[in-house]
Amino acid sequence: MFTKEFKKAIQELPSAEKDKLIFRLLKRDLDLANRLHFELVDTETVEDKRIAFEKLMLNKINHFTERFYSVGYLLQDTRYVSGDISEHVKITKDKFGEISLNIKMLNHLLLLNNERIQSQSYAKAYTMCIYVIARAFKILILIKAIDEDYFLDFKEDLEKLGVLIGNNSLLMKTAIHNGLDVNWLINGEIPENIVAYHKNIRQQGYLK
Repeated sequence: MFTKEFKKAIQELPSAEKDKLIFRLLKRDLDLANRLHFELVDTETVEDKRIAFEKLMLNKINHFTERFYSVGYLLQDTRYVSGDISEHVKITKDKFGEISLNIKMLNHLLLLNNERIQSQSYAKAYTMCIYVIARAFKILILIKAIDEDYFLDFKEDLEKLGVLIGNNSLLMKTAIHNGLDVNWLINGEIPENIVAYHKNIRQQGYLK
């Protein structure tokens, strides 16, 4: 990306000048700044951050569930929480947390709102249903990509997610139509070719 000459020129800059450039660049890239702060200054571990974030996340879901207005607004709030998870992962590089937090987000969301979602017409609930099924696919793909030794840490929550989806007729309809076998979640049996399978489903126009 950068030539050897450019790298050498940067290295030869006076320390004060390099410091100014670094701080200027960090102001324009807050994700990088936050990550460096975590790596260089923060005294909390990745696990500490994950535990604290999970508590805040579940409280947020409780809060917007209490002031429920429509499934559309419920989805909007859920996407904000999902964005918060992405930010946590960017800062901490918490691959384990990316999986566990996404599962817990969906489980808590559905535990509190499954009946509300199911009470809607399919047309009104469709976008929310697609979001949940697409997110379930993402979770399965992420699990398949990590060390198998970690799988047992997710098995119980994964089964809960499968049961919650199975108890919602609209979610089940969406899962079947878009190629998600809920038994993969309930039984913890993720296909070896899940990445290729998911790609093929997307190419056929599903999960949209």
